[in-house]
Amino acid sequence: MKATTQKDYAERMLQVLRHVQRHLDEPLDLSGLAGQACFSVSHFHRVFKGMLGETIMDHVRRIRLERAYVQLTKGSTSVTDIALDAGYDAQEAFSRAFRKTFGLSPTACRKQGGRPRFPAVPSGVHYAAGELLEIIMNTTGEACMNVRLETLPERRVAMVRATGPYMESAHKAWGALCAYAQQKNLFGPQTLLIGISHDDPSVTAPEDIRYDAAIPVGNDVTVEAPATIGTLPGGEYAVITHQGPYDGLEEAYGIIMGQWLPQSGREMRDSPNFEIYRNDPATTPPEQLLTDIHIPLK
Repeated sequence: MKATTQKDYAERMLQVLRHVQRHLDEPLDLSGLAGQACFSVSHFHRVFKGMLGETIMDHVRRIRLERAYVQLTKGSTSVTDIALDAGYDAQEAFSRAFRKTFGLSPTACRKQGGRPRFPAVPSGVHYAAGELLEIIMNTTGEACMNVRLETLPERRVAMVRATGPYMESAHKAWGALCAYAQQKNLFGPQTLLIGISHDDPSVTAPEDIRYDAAIPVGNDVTVEAPATIGTLPGGEYAVITHQGPYDGLEEAYGIIMGQWLPQSGREMRDSPNFEIYRNDPATTPPEQLLTDIHIPLK
């Protein structure tokens, strides 16, 4: 089962990689690429990054730049046209990105000629590198060993939703929920603080990110604005505890979804990921913050 699932994940990523290489002159949006792999957008983004070591859109930009490198060394197409083919409206922006990636200007690249010399990447996937028969999967992280399986009951929660940039929306949602919960005496010594991120901040426009701050409540509790009642699905979850600042959570998501999951023999369930915050950021040093990330499993 594990080998079969790992092979399935690799084949789904290869389908995406091949599609990218064959359609570089066409729009390659995140939703369409996720569809190639049969994942939701947020799940696909994190699986791809965890397995390949870069985001899907960074991969697309890099492959287009590598194609531009080849075009510069092997043809007479103008730099302006090559920049447009690579997705840049301005030659200046293309030149900056090219120099940052390859360490030389497009003009110097053309004069240099010869065989393209691409910087190494974790996956080993480059432009026109054969038929992409395999990819390198990063499966050596110690954090993979710290993933645990937990079966959780369905929870009824009081929650407040905020929309906007991730840290801003989280701060706004928790401020409103805490004020309301204290007023209604909904906090107790064992109250869980649950964050539900419906959108991946790495791939969603900041103004569209939805974040729910939530606490469990009993069936007898009724709420009013700004809070609403919701349900956090029960079932089996893969859980990893992240220690450190909240801006490191994305790396932890990459480990569990891009490294552990393909090896595990399990698949994700179509349900939100959520986080449980185990200590108070107002009184805890950032390096000691503990966050349990929960990934729903079929």
